[in-house]
Amino acid sequence: MAPPFLFPSTLRDLERDAHGDGDDEPSLRPQNPVAVGALRTADLEEFVKGTSFDLSDKELFCIEEQDVFDRIYSLVRDFTCLPPALKFNLVETLRSNLSVLLPNIDSLSRASMSSPSDGVPITDRIASHRNALKIYSFFLLSIVVAEESAADNCNGPKVAMHGRKKNPVYAWNWEVQRGRIMNLIANSLEVDLSLLFGPGGADEQYLSFVSKCTFVLCENQNVLKDEETRNGLCRIIGAIATKHERMSQTSASVLYLIHKFDFTVMHLVEAVAAAEKRFGDGSLAISLIREIGRIDPKDYVRDSAGADNVGRFLVELADRLPKLMSTNLGVLVPHFGGESYKIRNSLVGVLGKLAAKTFKDVEGDSNAHSLRLRSKHTMLEILIERCRDVSAYTRSRVLQVWAELCEENAISIGLWNEVASVASGRLEDKSAIVRKSALQLLITMLQHNPFGPQLRTATFEATLEKYKEKLEGMEPPSPEKDDLVDDSSLGEVVAGQDESVSDSCLPSSQDQKDQDPTIVDITNLEQIRALVASLEAGLRFSTCITSLMPTLVQLLASPSATDVENTILLLMRCRQFQIEGSEAALRKMLPLVFSQDKSIYEAVESAFINIYTRKNPMETAKSLLNLAIDCSIGDLAALESLVSSLVSKGEISSSTVSALWDYFCFHINGVRPVQSRGALSILCMAAKSSPSILGTHLQDIIDIGFGRWAKEEPLLARTACLALQRLPKEDKVKLISTSSRVFAALQALITSLSLPEKIWYGAADKAISAIYALHPAPEIFAAEIAKKSLISVFSILGTDCVSNENETQNGSMLSSIPATKLGRFLFIISHIALNHLVYIETSVKTIQKQKRKNDKSELTAEDLQADASKNSEAQGINAELGLGATVDIAIESLAEKAEREIVSSGSSEKNLIGHCGPFLAKLCRNLTLLQKFPDLQASAMLALCRLMIIDAEFCEANLQTLFTVAESAPSEIVRSNCTIALGDLAVRVPNLLEPWTEYIYARLRDPSPSVRKNAVLVISHLILNDMMKVKGFINEMAVRIEDEDARISSLAKLFFHELSKKGSNPIYNLLPDILGRLCNQHLKEETFCNIMQFLISSIKKDKQMEALVDKLCNRFAGVNDVRQWEYISYCLSQLTFTEKGLKKLVDNFKMFEHALSEDSVMDHFRSVIAKCKKFAKPDLKVCIEEFDEKLSKVHQEKKEQEATTRNAEAHKQRIGSLEGLMVTKKTVQDNGKSAEEETSDVIDPSMDSNSEDKENMPECSDNICSERSHTSSTFTESEDDSTEAQSARTSRKGVSRSRINKMKEPEESEDSAPIRRVSRRRPAR
Repeated sequence: MAPPFLFPSTLRDLERDAHGDGDDEPSLRPQNPVAVGALRTADLEEFVKGTSFDLSDKELFCIEEQDVFDRIYSLVRDFTCLPPALKFNLVETLRSNLSVLLPNIDSLSRASMSSPSDGVPITDRIASHRNALKIYSFFLLSIVVAEESAADNCNGPKVAMHGRKKNPVYAWNWEVQRGRIMNLIANSLEVDLSLLFGPGGADEQYLSFVSKCTFVLCENQNVLKDEETRNGLCRIIGAIATKHERMSQTSASVLYLIHKFDFTVMHLVEAVAAAEKRFGDGSLAISLIREIGRIDPKDYVRDSAGADNVGRFLVELADRLPKLMSTNLGVLVPHFGGESYKIRNSLVGVLGKLAAKTFKDVEGDSNAHSLRLRSKHTMLEILIERCRDVSAYTRSRVLQVWAELCEENAISIGLWNEVASVASGRLEDKSAIVRKSALQLLITMLQHNPFGPQLRTATFEATLEKYKEKLEGMEPPSPEKDDLVDDSSLGEVVAGQDESVSDSCLPSSQDQKDQDPTIVDITNLEQIRALVASLEAGLRFSTCITSLMPTLVQLLASPSATDVENTILLLMRCRQFQIEGSEAALRKMLPLVFSQDKSIYEAVESAFINIYTRKNPMETAKSLLNLAIDCSIGDLAALESLVSSLVSKGEISSSTVSALWDYFCFHINGVRPVQSRGALSILCMAAKSSPSILGTHLQDIIDIGFGRWAKEEPLLARTACLALQRLPKEDKVKLISTSSRVFAALQALITSLSLPEKIWYGAADKAISAIYALHPAPEIFAAEIAKKSLISVFSILGTDCVSNENETQNGSMLSSIPATKLGRFLFIISHIALNHLVYIETSVKTIQKQKRKNDKSELTAEDLQADASKNSEAQGINAELGLGATVDIAIESLAEKAEREIVSSGSSEKNLIGHCGPFLAKLCRNLTLLQKFPDLQASAMLALCRLMIIDAEFCEANLQTLFTVAESAPSEIVRSNCTIALGDLAVRVPNLLEPWTEYIYARLRDPSPSVRKNAVLVISHLILNDMMKVKGFINEMAVRIEDEDARISSLAKLFFHELSKKGSNPIYNLLPDILGRLCNQHLKEETFCNIMQFLISSIKKDKQMEALVDKLCNRFAGVNDVRQWEYISYCLSQLTFTEKGLKKLVDNFKMFEHALSEDSVMDHFRSVIAKCKKFAKPDLKVCIEEFDEKLSKVHQEKKEQEATTRNAEAHKQRIGSLEGLMVTKKTVQDNGKSAEEETSDVIDPSMDSNSEDKENMPECSDNICSERSHTSSTFTESEDDSTEAQSARTSRKGVSRSRINKMKEPEESEDSAPIRRVSRRRPAR
């Protein structure tokens, strides 16, 4: 019988004599190992074949024989040196022998019941089986470990390739062999080994070695990629932990793998779940859960990657083993209070998995069902509480879990509205990821809502009212049953179970209520109660979603692209469920088409296509024209961009265009003129990318746009003018040659009074623009229009009054002219002038373009070949002489002359508009007259601004008038127009406007929000486009950050945000100046703090922050105002401090030392210290603490000095009051003294001069004099500030002896001595 085999720590330990188990116990170990590496190839092959033959030919237990054992040991020790074919031979032999041995173990257990047939004692057979099992397992696992180590150190595929080329029959596919070996080892652990190892279980060393090799292999990611090997490893882990009760060691190893290797998490979960399923024992999972629960939460903070892996493990384990996880959840709940948000995220995920899966089991009695419901309710309450977690990641994860529960129909109706309310509140979360999750949760809740396909509040209210009446008629009179059904009982109804009831009982419209048999059949009292409760919950949900519309509109303007995209998706879902206000909110997304973020543009375009164009052509046309009718000016611009883009992409088909023409031409019954105008607007938008659309119906545009329908729909004519401008070039030529009716219609539109006042201006604007776009000689036709308008206005007075310079006479004449006519005349004149300017510039560009084209065409190919050298030489000479630029200079000169002739303010020869200029200027200066006619003043100032834009001399002459009106005009419309005009003038004539910069900024202080908004927009445009320098008045813009109007505040913040992106952030340079100016503006403290906090937050660079520390500290010098100290220190507290910044603060201590006496200043410095401690390293923390102590010490000293100063001042005031009291008493005594009065030796020279002033003062009462007699010595100051002490030894007639004695006591008392000593020392001091 062979000695027992004992597992060594490593393979080579078998060769060592020293053994950990003691020398008295013999063991099987190699005696004569062979140096396999030294054998020749033929000898090695013969050696391996002989060994394999012995293992195959002899009994399974021949491996116990010393010779066979030595040979196998030698081959396994040098296994990596063997060729692939020999490796395959050896591994197959060992594996096949072990696979045959395992069934023999079962047969051995049966043989132990009977007598042995071969005469071998059963104990020897058991020992041989045990030895063989251990030896085979040891050598196979050693081969696996050695081969994997070699694969990590060298290139395995090259060896495999070499083997395949050498002997294709024995191709060495190690992955397959490895998987077979590990599954064979797993089979050996799963058989009944109690007969081999006794009731105590398998050998500890055997299990330890197998476990060690298994977990070493699990650390290799490539090993786990092979499914067969992975399954074998998982089976081994489960068998060792569960069947062989090696729980604590296995749990520790599994946790180590989870913490260190993230790729093992999913596979270890499979192993744990497989062990529970195979052996019916979840002790391994329970042990792991409890070990994770015992870990200190602070350890997870230090090991972030480990916390992430543990979290994933818990979530996946809850998904595979929900019941087991739910029973052991209590050990994990305390980790909700830990600092690691990753663990909290995982616990939230665990609760979600449990709530969705664990409680779906309907087995068990009612008590078990009630217990499950209570447990589920507790978990859901924890999830609701976690929505307020301090970490944004956890809040986001909770909302994602709620969305998953919605998809699983695991939320009860009773809890549905609470979840919706939580999600609604999270829409205002400061973190973008939380808002994204909240939006996605609301989308999911709408999609899976249990209340029906329509969520109109009015429908719910009507249906609920009807069923409440029905319920009241069916309820018994007993009041004890009134409260049987409430939300708590409803909370036990799962949304998925109740969906069919609510959907069938909620009709899509009230017309169906009599046709729905379900409503009629519900006559049971309990069903009616449940339905009423469900309707009430549905009404609350509908109301909750409806109330979100203002918030969603705000989110459309969010700087986060995910906010915008998900908000659009939610609004589309709301529209699908007919939520009130969703349609109007969706229209707010149209301006986002101009966003520079491509994802936002694509989201808007996709939503627009789904809402408006994914219909049949007639419905698409109707939805588009209705959208155009109700749009604002800004929305129309966005709609135009969208429609033109979709036409170019083919999303708006030709059938839709035909349907729009049918609407415009009134080919469809019931079309209203406003719909015709909307259709033409959409067609104009489409013509921007495809101009040929309008050319096919040119006559219809003229007939309908300027015909009788224009009288019913005034805006139709304006839209027709726009359509004429969008015509393609060939259609414009055709229109000019075939029809003069168009220009007559345009002239009539401009000069007639048929259109309403507000609509006429827009129509005349487009009509004049159309004339300049279509007419071959627009200046002649425009002059005719101007003359006709002039005659219609001044027909009573004659046209001479326009150029009359007598302002008094003009004022009397103007009183007889209708203000409406005059306003329209001024608009026509100014708009013609402006269009003429544009026409001149366009003509110049056309001429220059044609000139360049002609220059190129003159040089033919032949000329280039023949006279290439001559041409190049001639061109060089012309370029040197500047002859080539002569024509361009002449063109520009003519253009400038033409522009000056429009107004001709500085010339004696004036054109048509030039004659109107002086009249307009005089009219605008007559503020008294214009105040009576606000509309006329608006038209006049608008016309004046246009002429100023055209002519620089006219502008310079009227700038003061413009600024006067911009500041003092009573109408905010006039002030807004002037403000906008100032921006245009600053672009056109910047040199003239530069001295008036302060007055441009002054518009930011206008009392009207409209004017301030326009001022912010104008100044933002000028500064951001480098048209105006950022001067010292930028503080006015900073004040607008805290404007009472939210729109203005947002625009100001946007301005500074964009300004911070320019260059090296100009805000950094402007900040000290803004701070100084804001300190002198007497703002509220909160307003100042909010402004500076926003401005400082826009500075991101550390170097700029460090430089600001110096600049702000220097501002303490020379400042004695406590309020400025507070403001400067507040700004310091808002900076982001680096180590250098802190050093600069410490170095500048002398600058702000004097301000530390104030508690508020000290509080700001303490916040700086607290902020610095967060990022400081240990050595820096020591310096920070020293600086903190220094600040506190100086603060305390300054406080004590202040207290001393205050006490001294108070004492001085008390002494002064006593002096005054004595002087008063002396005066009283002097006034009442008799002829026998004795005067004192020392006379106060100031008493005579002050006696008259104090005659009217009341006399000091006897009591006061007697009580204060010990301090009655008085101080008198001479002119040289010397102070003398005098005794009041006076007597007066009629005064009692006792009083005289009392008055003499101070002279003799000891208290007078120190007073005299003080009075002697004061002059010297």
